[in-house]
Amino acid sequence: MSDSPLLEAMIGAAIEAGRVVDHIYRTGFEIHAKADASPVTTADRAAEEVILGHLRRAAPAIAIVAEEQSAAGRTPASAQEFFLVDPLDGTKEFVARRGEFTINIAWVRAGSPVLGVVYAPANRSLFAGDVSAGRAFRSFQDPQARPSSARELIRVRTVPATGITAVASRSHRTAETNSYLARYHVAELVSVGSSLKFCLVAEGKADLYPRLAPTMEWDTAAGHAVLLAAGGRVYAPDGGPLKYGKPEFRNPWFVASGPLEPLPLAA
Repeated sequence: MSDSPLLEAMIGAAIEAGRVVDHIYRTGFEIHAKADASPVTTADRAAEEVILGHLRRAAPAIAIVAEEQSAAGRTPASAQEFFLVDPLDGTKEFVARRGEFTINIAWVRAGSPVLGVVYAPANRSLFAGDVSAGRAFRSFQDPQARPSSARELIRVRTVPATGITAVASRSHRTAETNSYLARYHVAELVSVGSSLKFCLVAEGKADLYPRLAPTMEWDTAAGHAVLLAAGGRVYAPDGGPLKYGKPEFRNPWFVASGPLEPLPLAA
């Protein structure tokens, strides 16, 4: 299967999962606590089942690492290529009804995200990226409508002379993040949930996204792919690219940017 048909399959999976999540978001949901005390809802689990079904039909030979499957102890053995799935990134935003939650699907090959889809059903925004083709786009996608064919190409922007726009987590802001941002001339600071932070940099609405707090690989891979396809980068603390397939699928600190050369991290 070539990259383009696989990306289209991932987009289809995200849209159908978004339809399910949107319905649950509007009609009501149950909230439970996982073993690590983080929240999980009926929408997380329902969306993951939809995505798993799509991906297994589209690419049965590719392993899938999905958040709720992993929480239940069902994680495949390491592989050269695999999908990373977060069926509802930003569950706290979902529960608070802020709308800043996304469905994330990425395809990883040799430790790097190659394809990524980020869908925010409440905001009607779908982002996708094909890193090999160097192509990223955004489209308006109503979760209750047919898939949209109108796709706007997106690209990272040149750093403004007046100062950068930085994005930071709404729910996971840390003192380390504040200290890191204090080293820049920040003209505007935007707080937003989920992997939409990567997408703001990818579409040229922001310049820097530092994450100096814990994340899992399924939180970041899809947004990472969109940003790479749009001309951006994501750096690990050693200055190299953030890689995937790490032990327990845990990420170190990282910083994402467009053309801006970020200052070093220390984790």
